[in-house]
Amino acid sequence: MDNHYEMGLDALRQKLLTMASHVETAVNQALAALLHRDYALAMRVKESDQVVDQFEVEIDELVIQLLTKAPLATNLRLVTVAMKIGQNLERIGDEASKIAKRAGDLAQEPPVRIHLDLTGLAGLALEMLKEALDAFVLRDSAAARRVIPRDREVDALNKEIHRQLVQQMVADPTTIGRCLHLMVVSKSLERIGDHATNVAEDVVYLCEAQDIRHTGAKGPVVA
Repeated sequence: MDNHYEMGLDALRQKLLTMASHVETAVNQALAALLHRDYALAMRVKESDQVVDQFEVEIDELVIQLLTKAPLATNLRLVTVAMKIGQNLERIGDEASKIAKRAGDLAQEPPVRIHLDLTGLAGLALEMLKEALDAFVLRDSAAARRVIPRDREVDALNKEIHRQLVQQMVADPTTIGRCLHLMVVSKSLERIGDHATNVAEDVVYLCEAQDIRHTGAKGPVVA
């Protein structure tokens, strides 16, 4: 392979991983702003979304440059998958910004006295994202397939949090507005799990040239 082209691929991988690091930090900081009722931090997270957006623009530019070099089929898949991963990371950044906005709103109101496992939900979704990105770097299709079923755990935890919030709203209607903010936060975390799943599915496509979206064929391959 042309050395210049290989350098371009390496630059693309590194930019994706740097973007992922920024996104993970944004999600964690948005959740910290929510839990600690830190309005200033919430606003900083919202403002940082522009950094993630710029990463997506730069990744798209790199992809266009690499596509014009007419790569082999395997490298063509790599470039297009990288672009799709960048899009999913940008959307995770959007969800972090959405969480930060709700955190800022909630910081200005009395707290809702209810225990919700939002930290566990965020941890699970971000762990899925990390494993999917590791699978991308290592081109490990089996690891990517193991990520995908975990989305059901995220969905179940999100559903449980919504159930608790509905109960709270029924018990104390004065908390309805604040509980709705928390529902949006939980849904955003659930959407991060969805985007991690998308990344894992893209890795399977990269490694196997098989599109497993909407097929149900998402479990680990059995030899």
